[in-house]
Amino acid sequence: MSEIDYSLYRPCVGVMLVNAERRAFVGKRIDNKEGDFWQMPQGGVDPDEDPDDAVLRELWEETGARAEYIEVVARLPQELFYELPAELKGKLWGGKYVGQRQTWYLARFTGSDADINLEAHDPPEFCEWKWIEPALLPELIVPFKREVYAAIVAGFRELI
Repeated sequence: MSEIDYSLYRPCVGVMLVNAERRAFVGKRIDNKEGDFWQMPQGGVDPDEDPDDAVLRELWEETGARAEYIEVVARLPQELFYELPAELKGKLWGGKYVGQRQTWYLARFTGSDADINLEAHDPPEFCEWKWIEPALLPELIVPFKREVYAAIVAGFRELI
């Protein structure tokens, strides 16, 4: 097996945010015009930012959920990687990366639906959101991320 060139993959965090009913938060991206795809909150880690801090920042930016309503439960022990499809390589992130290497977290949301505000950060990332059964996550994400989502669901299944 060949070594992974980490410099080709954008460092990123993602979070499976679950509510009291053990359903996962998904948002419909504003910029996805190619289908009815939904994703969990995720985003790049800033230079010199700790992933544990980045996950709370990303949650706030994408969902408006304040840290007081978030209980981080677990972190997958390994990073998950995906590559962009050929038509997107060179177009995202200034062409610097071929994909992402992601650190995934499981967190409980202790607030109410009224504590979700997609417009808390400008510009918003999502235009709609909903709670779904975690097992459905791989079906709702863009196809090139399905393996990653299946690994996330498997990795957190016992903790949800």
